[in-house]
Amino acid sequence: MKFYKLIPVIFSFLLLAAHFSRLGITFLVISALIIPFLLFIKKAWAARTIQLALIAGAVEWIRIMFVYINIRKETEQDWTKLAVILSVVSLFTLLSVLIFQSKSGKKIYKLK
Repeated sequence: MKFYKLIPVIFSFLLLAAHFSRLGITFLVISALIIPFLLFIKKAWAARTIQLALIAGAVEWIRIMFVYINIRKETEQDWTKLAVILSVVSLFTLLSVLIFQSKSGKKIYKLK
């Protein structure tokens, strides 16, 4: 698999690391920075671990979107841009999971 095909996965984890850094959750920052190194392990368990982490990341983006929307509503601020941006980030993170379902991804990581 060409490196450029893995860029969405790496970028998703960098965004998550920045998010957790902003929240001050050091353990999750380190985790989000370490997990992409599993891309070097060409085993099914590594790919599945990355996929699960990406799904969890997408869920986190949705969770935090609702938290921020509620804060914006309480302060009577517009929240539509926030919702659109975080929805797109969540969708991008979720779609990164599909990279491992491509023909080359299945072959390299020995997925069925």
